[in-house]
Amino acid sequence: MDDTLTAPGPGGVGAAHILDALDPEQREVASTLNGPLCVLAGAGTGKTRAITHRIAYGVHCGVYRPQQVLAVTFTARAAGEMRSRLRDLGVPGVQARTFHAAALRQLGYFWPQVFGGRPPEILEYKARLVAEAANRLRLQVDRAAVRDLSAEVEWSKVSLLTAEAYPAAAQRQNRGEPGGLAPEAVARLITVYEEVKADRGVIDFEDVLLLTAGLVEEYPEVATAVRSQYRHFVVDEYQDVSALQHRLLQQWLGDRQELCVVGDPSQTIYSFTGASPQYLLGFTRAYPQAQVVKLVRDYRSTPQVVDLANRLLAPRGGASGARRGGVAPLELIAQREPGPKPKLSVYEDDVAEAGAVARAVLDLVESGVRPREIAVLFRTNAQSESLEQALTEVGMAYVLKGGERFFARKEVRDALMLLRGARAAGDTGEPLGEQVRAVLATSGWSVRPPSASGAVRERWESLQALASLADEIADKRPGAGMTDLVNELDERASAQHAPTVEGVTLASLHAAKGLEWDAVFLVGLSEGLMPITFAEGWEAVEEERRLLYVGITRAREHLRLSWSRARTPGARATRSPSRFLDGLFPEAPREVREGRSRAAGARKSAKPALCRVCGGSLGSAAEKKIGRCSTCPSTYDEALFERLRTWRLATASEASVPAYVVFTDATLVAIAETLPSDSMALARVPGVGPTKLERYGEQVLAVLAES
Repeated sequence: MDDTLTAPGPGGVGAAHILDALDPEQREVASTLNGPLCVLAGAGTGKTRAITHRIAYGVHCGVYRPQQVLAVTFTARAAGEMRSRLRDLGVPGVQARTFHAAALRQLGYFWPQVFGGRPPEILEYKARLVAEAANRLRLQVDRAAVRDLSAEVEWSKVSLLTAEAYPAAAQRQNRGEPGGLAPEAVARLITVYEEVKADRGVIDFEDVLLLTAGLVEEYPEVATAVRSQYRHFVVDEYQDVSALQHRLLQQWLGDRQELCVVGDPSQTIYSFTGASPQYLLGFTRAYPQAQVVKLVRDYRSTPQVVDLANRLLAPRGGASGARRGGVAPLELIAQREPGPKPKLSVYEDDVAEAGAVARAVLDLVESGVRPREIAVLFRTNAQSESLEQALTEVGMAYVLKGGERFFARKEVRDALMLLRGARAAGDTGEPLGEQVRAVLATSGWSVRPPSASGAVRERWESLQALASLADEIADKRPGAGMTDLVNELDERASAQHAPTVEGVTLASLHAAKGLEWDAVFLVGLSEGLMPITFAEGWEAVEEERRLLYVGITRAREHLRLSWSRARTPGARATRSPSRFLDGLFPEAPREVREGRSRAAGARKSAKPALCRVCGGSLGSAAEKKIGRCSTCPSTYDEALFERLRTWRLATASEASVPAYVVFTDATLVAIAETLPSDSMALARVPGVGPTKLERYGEQVLAVLAES
């Protein structure tokens, strides 16, 4: 090994000890100090450990200056965790930020130098301006449509698409009709949205990246300043980089190759937002001299969990996957002692499933598993309601990820004020944890948690999280005082890196990325939810498979999967288990593994739906609903369709619900095309159903009769 890499670093600190606790592959990552370097890191293989030790090793060797390293990741929480680890390794000066945070700092610094004055105000939410753009175009959109269109505007921008290029790209990517609008209409809306934004003198979050990249690209003095400041780059979760983020990264780098990227193609789950694994998969083509290191030793999960995860992805390595461009996944090798086998269960309905999960959670807690180390994960946020109710009924505290931000809670803001006051009063000399608990006691904290659930318990859990954080800081930094705690909390608040609250976590599978728990429950694993109904085509379905893989690999020891036959008690059992479960639980009873209901079996054996215009097979759910191919000409009267839309809007407004709750556009098209003359004919239209027939049937038939 080069002598310069083993010599003492700044302050006489030896560098070799940094590598002592690493396995051979992690050690190879940490000791490869010059790029380009590609680290393919499976779930639970210690990638954050490897890259933080690489940075620390480089600094202690004198190869890196801390201020010249920029570590980029995708969430404020991950950036905060990385900074905390680097500080513990003796390198507190390294910048660890999200793409947006790093770009925002640079934009704020260089904008006054280049243009004078402050940068434009950043628009926190697009919805209001998207709605105004739709209004200018005289488009009728409800709240849900505005939300979908806002996401589509964001996708087009991170994909570096102009409004003119959007329709073709949207068709290639099977984007469908966001907000019920055709691609050409969405393109017009994108153009007008940019006009509205310019009129208001504001920019959105994507503009922060675009403008920063533009400044570096077009102004040599900015490029020189940025590239002299940052000489070494580390990018975590590289499989989730978008075209826009990649463009900014290339501007930061210039013609240099001091880049270390870390990622796992098997954890690509954000394609719908514009993320693409192509940059990770094509890294060695872009950098032919790159070294590639694979991390496959899984330190997080038991062999039983690892085996299930490996078998879930195994179908991708077959001939079918290869023909479709599938990538062979990393095969994880478990390093932990054996644990309990993952379990698959089936229930009659969602309520029964939630109740069983709540009771199982209670059993785990009584056996010694802390509530904060248990998570219940689901595909859509709408699935959380029955789980929240069931956990409340058994008296179990829970944290809904994606709810109110920790540092925005009143009790947390009040506690921070008290802790700052205690810092100003001076250190008492007592252990940090005792000092903090004495302060929090004046704000309602008590040694024993309240027996009540709900808001009272949530308040106590928030304060307890602050006390626990004080204990963690004291353990890591002996002699730490109130000043250290307040500084840590200020840094975490700015990065939204919340301490862990003592309660069961409820989260969507997407929100669970990057987290881990001792026990994980994966619920709602039925067709239509996993994979989700609108996942059409091989690529979309495989992304759903990867999403389930992410869910499985969140579990350290206990893993339970379940699905239910019906949504509500007493409803028809029309659900069947997810196709991803096939073959994973051969020891489970056949009824659990293959519980296809008679109704599901009938659907599978039914004749394929055919287009009434061209006679071809119908593919998507939307095509089946309207009874014709999306490419075939419509057969309905446009004026009638508009009258139906007007009626729907008035009905939805009166009931204070989004328009799609009454009927979706696809259902209105089906009604306009089939022209049902009575209730029986209307009931046969897909999307109507008995409840909506009873509620709206007479009104719809009246609109049709007027025509």
